[in-house]
Amino acid sequence: MEKKEKLYEGKAKQIYAVEDERYLIMTYKDEATAFDGAKKGIIENKGIVNNRVSCLLFKMLEERGIETHLVEQIDDRNVMVKRLNMLPVEVVLRNVVAGSLSKRLGMEEGTALSEPIVELYYKNDDLHDPMINEYHARVLGWATLEQLEDMQKQGLEINQILLKFFDDIGVILVDFKLEFGVYDGRIVLGDEISPDSCRLWDKVSLEKLDKDRFRRDMGGEAEAYQEVVTRIEKVLG
Repeated sequence: MEKKEKLYEGKAKQIYAVEDERYLIMTYKDEATAFDGAKKGIIENKGIVNNRVSCLLFKMLEERGIETHLVEQIDDRNVMVKRLNMLPVEVVLRNVVAGSLSKRLGMEEGTALSEPIVELYYKNDDLHDPMINEYHARVLGWATLEQLEDMQKQGLEINQILLKFFDDIGVILVDFKLEFGVYDGRIVLGDEISPDSCRLWDKVSLEKLDKDRFRRDMGGEAEAYQEVVTRIEKVLG
């Protein structure tokens, strides 16, 4: 199926319609943004890496019983996905204190958590994706209680799968973001799982292998992203 009209362009991807209304084509870009678009740049081959990483991880999750929007990877930058009715609630799983959690609670970055913390955020760029709770989401009509419970349950299951997988390839899964949508009445995992949406640290050196290198002007972003996909492909490629 070929791309038709462009339906949406975000910070990291473009979404195109196809002839079959059940599906979409998602195109990954090399553009990188941080701090709600205040910082912009290019990470060489970021789109190629993120597409490959996300497709490999989604296939693995499908094999373990998690339904995703993935249909097939078309080429380096394009993937065909199910057309979900996306819910404007992001689910964040945290295994180690980092980023905003460190700042909010005054805790040292790198502190291990005794169990995962699940957080909810309202997906709205104009409002800088504020943290919310189940009451906000339910009362304001962003998701039902049943949908929220399903999203969080799936999030914890995904976290357990990915924690072990990344540990096996020498990477700490610090935290990551998930987005879900509705497809034929079911809650289905959408968007992506990549170095853009995860914090990933080398297990030995604690070197950052994710978008924090761009956020914090550390340099070496392209090399870090490539290291992630190289390790994943050794197992799943």
